[in-house]
Amino acid sequence: MKDRLPPETPVYLFLGFLSSGKTKFIQETLEDPRFDTGENTLLLVTEEGEEEYDESRFQVKNVFVSYLQGKEELTEERLASLQEMYGATRVLVEYNGTWLLDDFFEAMPEGWMLNQVMTFFDAASILSYNANMRQLVFDKMQNTQLIVFNRYQDGMDKMALHKLVRGVTRRADIVYEKVDGKAEYDEIVDPLPFDTNAPMIVIEDRDYAFFYRDLTENLQDYIGKTVRFKGIVATDARLPKDNVVIGRHIMTCCEADIEYSGVACVLPEGMNLQTRDWIEVTAKIEFKKHYVYKGKGPVLIAEKAERCAPPEEQLAVFY
Repeated sequence: MKDRLPPETPVYLFLGFLSSGKTKFIQETLEDPRFDTGENTLLLVTEEGEEEYDESRFQVKNVFVSYLQGKEELTEERLASLQEMYGATRVLVEYNGTWLLDDFFEAMPEGWMLNQVMTFFDAASILSYNANMRQLVFDKMQNTQLIVFNRYQDGMDKMALHKLVRGVTRRADIVYEKVDGKAEYDEIVDPLPFDTNAPMIVIEDRDYAFFYRDLTENLQDYIGKTVRFKGIVATDARLPKDNVVIGRHIMTCCEADIEYSGVACVLPEGMNLQTRDWIEVTAKIEFKKHYVYKGKGPVLIAEKAERCAPPEEQLAVFY
């Protein structure tokens, strides 16, 4: 079947919970003739909400709407067969808010490539969802490019919504859409808790999670900069004696998602370090090839490294 599918298929992914505005946005998109490229489009719907699609109003031609009847249909074979059936060269997905994104990524046929990811939330209920289903909210935010808070009303706590997003990602644009359809873009400035322009960027214990995320998202801003922070060492017998990984355990969503997030480090000399030792390192960040990455990545070239006691705040979290 692979030979009968296009080598590349752009995928537009729409995320959010029931009644969050996904269907309405997709309906309006397909009513816009500017989105009509003349190619066959598969609209894959994985949940049925109160609002239904009115295909008679679509201005985009050759749209084929297909409903998955359950999660058991979310397989590579099923998705590939639907694409082949309709000869689709473009795919739109209204994704079930109770399903994790990894399930979709694992089911994507070869050649499917994410072109755009948008997430929709009801501004009046999202904080409650976050309090009770944090993992699902986090899951819908972490890979998105745009987050839309629908039904936003003056007087709502915009800062709470802003912080909810920025606790997960700094990349996503945020839009507050009011009941009358007017949209307001988020312009709240979110400074990092450390000075990236300082001669030495000092990362406090409480700020490592922000540093690691910003380093991975904006690596070009850190190349050539000098940083100082405390971290847990991870060693590997396959590495040279003066090479380790230094990082912290980060909790992004909940205790279930705590994971060690570290950076390759070349020490000034071998220190006979063991995994779980704590050190404070002062190092210059370079972008170069390293065994840890199986290719290139950020590498700390340490000017100074000293053993230290574990800090009071050993777990790095996004406050």
